[in-house]
Amino acid sequence: MTWSTADIPDLTGRRALVTGATSGLGYETALELLRHRADVVIAARNPVKAAEAARTLTAKSGKEPVVLELDLADLASVARAADEVTKADDRLDLLINNAGVMAPPYRQTIDGFELQLGTNHLGHFALTGRLLPLLLRTPGSRVVTVSSFMHRTVTGIAEEDLRRPAAGYRKWEAYGKSKLANLLFMLELDRRARAAGVDLMSVGAHPGYAATHLQAAGPELAGRALQARVWGTASRLIAQSAAAGAWPSLYAATYADLRPGSFVGPSFLEYRGIPKIVLPTRTAQDPELARRLWDWSVEATGIGPALTVPK
Repeated sequence: MTWSTADIPDLTGRRALVTGATSGLGYETALELLRHRADVVIAARNPVKAAEAARTLTAKSGKEPVVLELDLADLASVARAADEVTKADDRLDLLINNAGVMAPPYRQTIDGFELQLGTNHLGHFALTGRLLPLLLRTPGSRVVTVSSFMHRTVTGIAEEDLRRPAAGYRKWEAYGKSKLANLLFMLELDRRARAAGVDLMSVGAHPGYAATHLQAAGPELAGRALQARVWGTASRLIAQSAAAGAWPSLYAATYADLRPGSFVGPSFLEYRGIPKIVLPTRTAQDPELARRLWDWSVEATGIGPALTVPK
């Protein structure tokens, strides 16, 4: 299969929301959507960085995005952001759950969850749930959830992982579990959407190994400036660009013939290259584990995503 961003269709009149769009994969995803004339909302925690990203995105694409303040580690912020998006327009064609944190020192979200699962999974679960009525009012809407090949490094997830204390915390294991949770959620949303007969597609993507700020963010949070610089240098030397890392997300968001529940990654060993359909692990495809995670997430966030078309 050959594919490039030139194959993205004209997106005039379509509205997209991209989380974590101030840098890296999210920025590059938003840029290509703007270049193809979509109306793009960039959601980010830091309003100063968001404003700067909006300025450069406008300069590069000729189309100005809308800035949305969103902290996925704060469920109240998620609620405010979803409410703002819903009030601003009557449609949402694309929700790209891209933002994330990777391997930070132990921290908790505002609501007391382990930071990586709380941000990468629960924040996006709550955001998607709150935006479902708007998505379901929009014909042919898609939810793209960005995972990682790191989901392959773990063999399961338990309810206690959501509120895991500092004792026994292993940052890479927690990251792998958060990325497994992303896939379990994506596939369970697909199952529920198809069972309900609604016009909503849930798909996933992963970037392979892409040079983004994400690799250095964990060491920076720990105050390890040298380690952060080493990560940044190694990423620039070995990894593919952030723009190439965004290709699977863009393919998942825009390819017309994509099947519901598809998982898209890079073609060369899932490390780099043009997008192709890849397979999640057996654990990620476990419907019973996905159902349990859904129930745990509803209890944790207080959001029960309703897959009924609003009148």
